[in-house]
Amino acid sequence: MTANIPVFAVLGIGIGFSAMEQEEAAGFMLAPLIGYLLFAGLVLAVAEWLYFALMESSNRMATLGKMAIGIKVTDLNGNRVSFGRATGRYFARILSGMILMIGYIMAGFTQKKQALHDTMASCLVVLK
Repeated sequence: MTANIPVFAVLGIGIGFSAMEQEEAAGFMLAPLIGYLLFAGLVLAVAEWLYFALMESSNRMATLGKMAIGIKVTDLNGNRVSFGRATGRYFARILSGMILMIGYIMAGFTQKKQALHDTMASCLVVLK
């Protein structure tokens, strides 16, 4: 036997739902929220990838932050990197950060001061 528990709608009108109906209603309202959050996360991930790859493969060869501190991303010969190489460098950053940021730390110990993702993408970060 389920008891009817009053739930108040936005307008303040009392509506009786059983406990089972309340659980179904909560699930029904939660599903769109989860879908929205997943979609928003996907959109932000694509926007971040495009920002880094497009900016680093542009004529400026740097993101806004890199420009502000006077560095740029080049290939091993000092030339502008392609969009594909900048994309590879972006996704290789995941590996650089996976285990206690060791991929980033290794930049302090390599001859050309390359992080793991720079080495994987054959890139250098240099002063302008």
